[in-house]
Amino acid sequence: MGPEKMDSTENRSTIRDISLAPQGERKIDWVANHMPVLNALRAEFEKEQPFAGKRAVICLHLEAKTAYLARTIRAGGAEVAVAASNPLSTQDDVVAALVQRGIEAHAWHGATDAEYRRHIQQALDFEPDYIIDDGGDLVTTIHRERRELLTRVKGGAEETTTGILRLRAMDRDGELGFPMIAVNDAECKYLFDNRYGTGQSVWDGIMRTTNLVVAGKTVVVAGYGWCGKGVALRAKGLGARIIVCEVNAIKANEAWMDGFEVMPMLEAAQVGDVFITVTGNRDIIRAQHFEVMKSGAILCNAGHFDVEVNRVELAALASSQRVVRPNIEEFVFSDGRKVYLLAEGRLVNLAAGDGHPAEVMDMTFALQALSLRYLAEHGAELGQHVYRVPEEIDQTVANLRLSSLGLRIDALTPEQKAYLAAWHE
Repeated sequence: MGPEKMDSTENRSTIRDISLAPQGERKIDWVANHMPVLNALRAEFEKEQPFAGKRAVICLHLEAKTAYLARTIRAGGAEVAVAASNPLSTQDDVVAALVQRGIEAHAWHGATDAEYRRHIQQALDFEPDYIIDDGGDLVTTIHRERRELLTRVKGGAEETTTGILRLRAMDRDGELGFPMIAVNDAECKYLFDNRYGTGQSVWDGIMRTTNLVVAGKTVVVAGYGWCGKGVALRAKGLGARIIVCEVNAIKANEAWMDGFEVMPMLEAAQVGDVFITVTGNRDIIRAQHFEVMKSGAILCNAGHFDVEVNRVELAALASSQRVVRPNIEEFVFSDGRKVYLLAEGRLVNLAAGDGHPAEVMDMTFALQALSLRYLAEHGAELGQHVYRVPEEIDQTVANLRLSSLGLRIDALTPEQKAYLAAWHE
């Protein structure tokens, strides 16, 4: 790629510092060596060019693994632009490396709310044919503020539980303007990314931020979906006592039978040392809970948005607050109790860490890449609805992953297939 292309991409982009690109390149090289499924797809895409002549906008956490997904989509012939789905997870050196390789970017670490919204608008000025979204920011912005793009966008894929909830609400109300594929609902996503990825990365973020021991502490996990299961499982492995708070009776029973205590948050608030919200909902921990917490309690969020721990009510109750370590805010109450909020209540595994391990995101981003190819090939046949990832894509990713590990499995015989398909002997 010549200097003229790189210069024009840099001029169109909104980034912190292009000189950080070499450092970002090293990060991308590291994850690329640990993402064999995406490597295999990139080789296919380079030959087949499924996105030739198309434009894609990606709104995800802008760190090295996302960067490699963006490069994989570009290898398939697409022009690509990126924006951040969380200002605190953006890594400026990685963004610079993307721009230096011809991918337009609009993001920087620590963007204000106004800057964050402006960056999304600038990315949408790219006029995409396809989108990859995380939490629904691209989709909702298009439908609320950029409706002229509804006739341009041919479809997209959504990464998260939170985003899919919003998409299904739009679909139910007849407001969705193009087909969206619910990547989070694929088995190769939630069984691995949500459970093992979130489980490990959340504790990585907490431990590197606090430098405190986990063993012997009481950990309160709010929400026992696949992410909550992963967080609880890893806490158990680190030697913690686990309490699960739920509103779903089935999931509460599951947590109990997995060996964890179950109780309402108001009771858990009195005994917890570390609180982790993983629900996708708002106000999970609020004033009535802060009022009964013991001094030294640590609060953090692993759900998508920074609304699960009510920061406004926390600040209103506090007589003083200050930053005591990077990504740790101390709130002191009038009775002398102190509680600590990590990463401003944003995603602790990304705002205070590097996100999920590369091997886990390899599977998720392979689903994203294949879903975009599916839209390029079959999008014209789809209505304006939310769709599951096709089973063959899920199985393709699983088989590529096994192959990369050097693992083989059995196959059903014709007789076994017939037996399973029959309703009589």
